Amino acid sequence: MNIGILTSGGDCPGLNAAIRGVAKASYEMFDNVTIFGIDDGYHGLIHGNYTKMEPYQFSGILTLGGTIFGTSRQPFKEMRNIGEDNIDKVKSMVENYEKMNLDCLVTIGGNGTHKSANMLSDEGLNVIGLPKTIDNDLWGTEVTFGFHTAVDIATDVIDRIHTTASSHGRVMIIELMGHKAGWLNLYAGVAGGADIILIPEIPFEHHKIIEAVEKRTVSGKNFSIVAIAEGSISKKESAMSAKEMEEYRKESGYFSVAHRVADKIQTKTGFETRVVSPGHVVRGGSPSAYDRILSTRFGVHAAELIKDKKFGRTVALENNQISSNKLSEVAGKLKLVPKDCEMVEDARRLGISFGD
Repeated sequence: MNIGILTSGGDCPGLNAAIRGVAKASYEMFDNVTIFGIDDGYHGLIHGNYTKMEPYQFSGILTLGGTIFGTSRQPFKEMRNIGEDNIDKVKSMVENYEKMNLDCLVTIGGNGTHKSANMLSDEGLNVIGLPKTIDNDLWGTEVTFGFHTAVDIATDVIDRIHTTASSHGRVMIIELMGHKAGWLNLYAGVAGGADIILIPEIPFEHHKIIEAVEKRTVSGKNFSIVAIAEGSISKKESAMSAKEMEEYRKESGYFSVAHRVADKIQTKTGFETRVVSPGHVVRGGSPSAYDRILSTRFGVHAAELIKDKKFGRTVALENNQISSNKLSEVAGKLKLVPKDCEMVEDARRLGISFGD
């Protein structure tokens, strides 16, 4: 039994735990198994960069952040395009799969990774996916590993901002990752006690944000905490085309939505307003206990799918049980925050504003 494993896209806590889960379970389930670690995601599969692994190399990585195999972004929309290097990427991946004499390729990644995995499955390769992303935006699974750790870190950032915000009487805006989905910002915002939460799924109005800040001031609060996802947009922007939005943002003089909102608040209210962006900090470091368990269980289930020869699937958590879905049903579908979901409604009942 020959198994290839790659990690693709953005890194997150739990990748090494998932790799370990696949490997250790495979060594237990199969009498004779060889595992190939593929370097830097699909880039390694395209260029034939991989290593024949030994069992000892999977020891001591459960708590390690990042990925021992390395990762990179290989945009799905460019997979079938032949660039200046004159490499047929899909053909090369198939050839290297065959060169390793693989019985299965395990791809660990987010939405783009799953689209490419489904493409390779359509090419006739045996592929199994594992869902990771701090955005928690993969369709078909209740949660992706990496999400809970990122929420913990982001919540800690908001906790710490509270003390400096109250000390200086400022409006503090924390800009978190989340280009299309606001799960991370929503959960961290509620857990961290943010007063205003802005997510991509609920377009905001600047005057509503300002009203929320001023309402707190009237009630005797000398500071406000705004948790904002990087992909949040105003209602005005939501009606624009991509080109119109680009021009509109250029005119504002600010690249990030957090700085545009900060400028509006300070200009309209006179309150000192600051922006904090933890950026890649939220995806780094050791995984939480929850993510160690989840990613390990995902890895074990992947090995079981290989044993049962159930390929073309991706592992999932459904009703708190580990299961799997067809890659074709998951690839390309985002799980966004419903505007009327229970989490949003509970936040509103707490008096949290979504700027709408």
